[in-house]
Amino acid sequence: MRASLTDWATLRVEGDRALVLPAPDLDTLSAGLDQALQGAWGLRYAVEQVQPPVVRASLQLGAWTRDGLGEGHTLHDARRLALADAMRAHGVPATPEGQWVEYDPEEGPNTHELEPEPAPAPHPEAAPLPPAPPRDPQLERARTHIDDLLETLRAAGMGAQAARVLSRRGYGNTVEESREVYKELKALKG
Repeated sequence: MRASLTDWATLRVEGDRALVLPAPDLDTLSAGLDQALQGAWGLRYAVEQVQPPVVRASLQLGAWTRDGLGEGHTLHDARRLALADAMRAHGVPATPEGQWVEYDPEEGPNTHELEPEPAPAPHPEAAPLPPAPPRDPQLERARTHIDDLLETLRAAGMGAQAARVLSRRGYGNTVEESREVYKELKALKG
């Protein structure tokens, strides 16, 4: 999956500059997943907020589904950043920090000179990895609690603030990190 991070998505624009992050090329990703998983994968998007654009991506690989959240300059950018976040939730190493590039409102960001970080070359002797162990049930419950709190915050008109917290922190990779995210979201409620 790391090899598909060959595109760029705009996180934000400030004047004539844009902050861009590596994003997956969907054609490359789908071809790689089809080959590796014989079609046993799926991808679903949901628009969480239109302005600023926030999108949730659910990436299913075999029996495991992980969600990612992305906030971008446009819905298209948010969608690609959400997919990159879902890939990180599946264990794809984090991408490098964003880069500032020239921005033209008609042409978009100038990413022609940027090159994504190359994917590490596989070892010829490397054996296939065993299936990933099931996720910690406590972590799954923590994510469910965060989702429930998100619904409450959206109903109270605080969806934008909650989306910013999640786009910055994610759901957390451990139970402790998830608790910290929950506390930060709970503080928004007051």
